[in-house]
Order: sequence, then C-alpha cells, then structure tokens
Amino acid sequence: MSSSSVQKSFCTTKEAATLLGVSVGTVQLWSESGLLQAWKTAGGHRRVIRESVEKLLHKSPAPKQAAHARDHSVQEPASRRLNVLVVEDDPSLLRLYEVRLASWPIPSTVLVAENAFAALLIMGRTPQDLLITDLHMSGIDGFAMLNALQKAPEVANTRIVVVTGMDQSDIEARGGLPPEIEVMGKPIPFDRLQQIAVDVVATWQLPARPGH
Repeated sequence: MSSSSVQKSFCTTKEAATLLGVSVGTVQLWSESGLLQAWKTAGGHRRVIRESVEKLLHKSPAPKQAAHARDHSVQEPASRRLNVLVVEDDPSLLRLYEVRLASWPIPSTVLVAENAFAALLIMGRTPQDLLITDLHMSGIDGFAMLNALQKAPEVANTRIVVVTGMDQSDIEARGGLPPEIEVMGKPIPFDRLQQIAVDVVATWQLPARPGH
C-alpha cells in the first residue's frame, strides 16, 4: 500500500470534527464510545479511520422533533426554549413521550432518539437542557451512553433523568449510576418529569450574585 493511500485512510480528530460538523471533544467522545474507529499514535495523537467517519455521516439520523408546547405560562428569558432529548427504544412509549411533553406549559423543543447511537449524535451536535433516557436498549445501552457522556463537556449543564423498568438491584449489578442522576420506574412519571423541567427553567431565572 502506498503512503498516499495510507494517508487517505485516516484523519486527525480536527479533520474528523470538520467533516462531521462537531467539536474535537465530541470526536474524542465518539471514538471512546465506539461510534468512530480510532487509535493513538506512539506520540499520543488520535487518528480516526476515515471510512468510519464516512459511515457515520451516511448513518446520521435527522433528529425527530416533537410538537412544541403552546402555553407559555412559565416565564423565561426571551427566545429561550427548553431543549429536551428523549431516548427510548419502544416506539409506542416514544410516541407517548411526544404527545405528553407537547402539552407541557413550557416553551420547549423536544427531540427523540430510538437508540443510544442516535442520542450520542444529537448530544454531540445540539446542547440539551434535559436528557430523559431508558437504560435497557439494543446495541449501545443506556449505561454505556451515560458513561461516555460523563466525559463530554457538552453535557456539563444537562439535567439527566433515567426512566427504566429495571429495579435498583439490577442497576447496581451493572455498576450503578452517578448519584446526581435521578432514576424513576415505569410507567413513566410524567408529572415528576414536568416538575423537573420547570425546575430546570427556574435555574435560568436565578438572580445574579452581587458584583456579577
């Protein structure tokens, strides 16, 4: 194989980020979670298989957007909407989320993902205020997704909530979840989820500290 063909077979994280339209940090996250194939050189520089970048570009799903709430009874900063991502592999439950969240009295943009693969793509490209996810999913499950996201600066300000049919002993057997993640059982507790959404919006309205 010629040196030119080898050169074309991989790219740097910066080049991959430019091709995918995401940050270098997101490319690193996707490499660590297995969405991209990569390796590190002897000098510690990450190299990404170009074919995996092209496959990801081809497979990237267009985020599905649920209906927006129309009742603006919760006041918030001008033009600010609550960005919500729901990850659930049961189509009927995903549709239920869409319908119920559309009735929230909060101006919001709701995206839904049928698997963790799609969710990681969305999180890497669109900052979210609230992430609601199941744990038991085919392919990359919720545990692997959340572990990968812990290293991502994109979710530093994201409130994460798990809604699952797994009991606490099953979750602990899988290594548990970070204490800041609230875990809820099914059936989906929509009233609690709405309160969490209201709490998130309320944090935007906290008065600035003196001197700021």
